[in-house]
Amino acid sequence: MTDAPQFVEMIKQVETESQYMLFEENERKLSSEQQEKQIEMMKQQRNSTLLVAEVEGELVGYLQAVGGVVNRSAHIAYVSMGILKDYRGMGIGLQLFQQLEEWAKEQQIHRLELTVVVENVIAIHLYKKIGFQIEGTKKHSLRINGQYVDEYIMSKLLDVE
Repeated sequence: MTDAPQFVEMIKQVETESQYMLFEENERKLSSEQQEKQIEMMKQQRNSTLLVAEVEGELVGYLQAVGGVVNRSAHIAYVSMGILKDYRGMGIGLQLFQQLEEWAKEQQIHRLELTVVVENVIAIHLYKKIGFQIEGTKKHSLRINGQYVDEYIMSKLLDVE
């Protein structure tokens, strides 16, 4: 990936701008070389992918799906997404998920799953809008600003042949 340095900076900026990402600001220690290796590894896996969103040549968001590594979970992909603050609410997340579903069906992925902080109502609204359902709650799964917070476990089942 020739844009690895820009991609790493975008991830770090997303983590700075959002209180709901797993990594806190400046916590992720990720170099361009490490990111390139991770992308190369994902390319070797049929059930993993990385999608990016660009606006006028600038990376503004990403959606990553990591597939199960054993036969019994190879039909599952765990999804994470981040979009720069200035580009949220513009339909970028929806477009990324539409592309993800096309890819997932081609790869015979039957289940997409994710977790989301219960207070992140904007993300939950998007996920429900595109067909994700809440399956359960992970109690006190994260600690944000010194407070334990819950996450919803959400999934979407896809029709694949």
